[in-house]
Amino acid sequence: MKKNKTPISQATTYSEVGEYWGNHDITDVWDKTRAASFEVNIESEVTYFAVEKELTEKVQSFAKAQGVSSGTLVNLWIQQKIQSQSRRKAVR
Repeated sequence: MKKNKTPISQATTYSEVGEYWGNHDITDVWDKTRAASFEVNIESEVTYFAVEKELTEKVQSFAKAQGVSSGTLVNLWIQQKIQSQSRRKAVR
């Protein structure tokens, strides 16, 4: 955090900001606030890969049994495999 004080709490550290907002409510200082405008892009990037039909059916079956979407299950499996491979590389 900069050495400057925050406009409402007059804090100079994150700890002080936390302390201030732990003891104050925004309604106490509403008149000191100003409107903010910003854009948020919540779309994640999607990349498609060709998967054999048999594998797709098996993934869909596993996903349904787990109560998650096929995409979620595939992402989880890929993350786990990458972590496993990374650990193996680190050991070598």
